Amino acid sequence: MDGELRLYSYWRSSAAYRVRIGLNLKGLSYETVPVHLLRDGGDQLQPGYLETNPQKLVPVLEHGHRLYRQSLAILEYLDEVWPSPPLLPSIARDRARIRGLAQLVACDLHPLNNLRVLRYLEHEWHVPQPERDTWVRHWIGEGFTAFEALLQDHPATGSFCDGHSPSIADCCLIPQVYNARRFGVDLAPYPTILRIEAACLALPAFDAARPERQPDAPG
Repeated sequence: MDGELRLYSYWRSSAAYRVRIGLNLKGLSYETVPVHLLRDGGDQLQPGYLETNPQKLVPVLEHGHRLYRQSLAILEYLDEVWPSPPLLPSIARDRARIRGLAQLVACDLHPLNNLRVLRYLEHEWHVPQPERDTWVRHWIGEGFTAFEALLQDHPATGSFCDGHSPSIADCCLIPQVYNARRFGVDLAPYPTILRIEAACLALPAFDAARPERQPDAPG
């Protein structure tokens, strides 16, 4: 399929980070359209952006004048349109496992620590910063404990979440590890996660997707 790729992104958004990794793994060039989630109350809340995404979230991928939303849906779209290298295993049971790992992060863990949730805790319930940070660390710990257990000793776990090639599970995991470090989560109890993180960040596709390397990152 022809057409330029544009990614509506914020440098520190975990969901956008996932898609950047996927685009890089596919070797696809794309234009970054910054959506600042904090400045002036947040670009995502402005009327112009609501036409791009009524959910008021990033990322959004624009391809061929069509807009695609939700990071996991975008990653699977990339895999279907540009199948090599694959982001999902070829066997159905293995695909189900990897989708389950990706959804553990994207559907269960990350939403509890999303910016809009933390803003609601702050502005509506007046939860102080230390308590909000404790909330984040608790839910990351809950999620990582489960993720680590699902990786440990599983025959499909290799250098990455599935064998020796990165998948959508790795695309989801690495941004969440970044978030965990931001909030001071003790990662020592998760040796398999840390081992996979090291393998991922050694790859140029993951390294180039790091938040600090994005064009809209603070100087």
